[in-house]
Amino acid sequence: MKENPKAVEALDSLSERMAKIHEEVASIIFGQDRVIEETLVSILSGGHVLLIGLPGLGKTRLVETLGTALGLNERRVQFTPDLMPGDIIGSEVLEENENGKRHFRFIKGPLFCQLFMADEINRASPRTQSALLQAMQERRVSIGGHYHELPQPFHVLATQNPLEQEGTYPLPEAQLDRFFMEINVDYPERDAERDILLSTTGTTSKTPTQIFSSDELLKAQDLVRSVPVSETVLEAILTLVREGRPETSSLEFVQRHVAWGPGPRASQALMLGIRARCILHKRLSPSLDDVICLAAPILRHRMALNFAARAEGVSLSHIIDNLIKQITP
Repeated sequence: MKENPKAVEALDSLSERMAKIHEEVASIIFGQDRVIEETLVSILSGGHVLLIGLPGLGKTRLVETLGTALGLNERRVQFTPDLMPGDIIGSEVLEENENGKRHFRFIKGPLFCQLFMADEINRASPRTQSALLQAMQERRVSIGGHYHELPQPFHVLATQNPLEQEGTYPLPEAQLDRFFMEINVDYPERDAERDILLSTTGTTSKTPTQIFSSDELLKAQDLVRSVPVSETVLEAILTLVREGRPETSSLEFVQRHVAWGPGPRASQALMLGIRARCILHKRLSPSLDDVICLAAPILRHRMALNFAARAEGVSLSHIIDNLIKQITP
């Protein structure tokens, strides 16, 4: 990278602009710097995000603010038990022209946007949730034997309530794997909650401003892929992911407690995520710290514990923490 001054300049410029976006979002979403950073890493990597947290923690507001700051065409759908796949993707209608000839015309659903917010995604039935599978992976949908391309860039930012709440359905494993990160949204600290009270209960409130455009975001996502990754960091990613699979792990606690581990998408997500994170932190190449920081949000929805782990009170966080120790000097 040192031999290419133009590439270094482009990365420096992107770092400065991403810092402005982070600052803009943080001026509206108080006390959630980690959530904002992990979401920006996911979008800069071209991935989808699953935000998990109790109602009222600003998940919906975060998505709306990001859509404005990034200059993306945004649409929101409230997922409910009676929502049907056609309500998201769209459907074909039978029309008749002036000559009496009938034909089908596809009417696009709200999914045809650049930033699709699936609000409370786990309140919809599995059938409706699965309608997003093809869109999230291929960036297109198939209706009546014909493919319809989605706008670029295309990102799904879904919010989910904890499964303990009534009226929720677990997401299929195949869909969970398509989310780049699972980001936990926690309660804000006391000072942050004080800022929320002062900001949201007055006569005026701050509105976000646009900093990026969709074309600039696409170029930024291409630039992320050009960031070099050292052999040491690459080997750490392989060790972390492969040791998390019971079939290939040499670790006794993984073989004993993990039902199934992360697949190749986890490795891909880590490779892209650490590149994006180093840009956000104004560095030219990722380090082992980037792998450690992104391990939990990238791995936890791609692993499952078996009955023995649940019986012994072993948590997934405990498993991932022990996996991280395998790559820590």
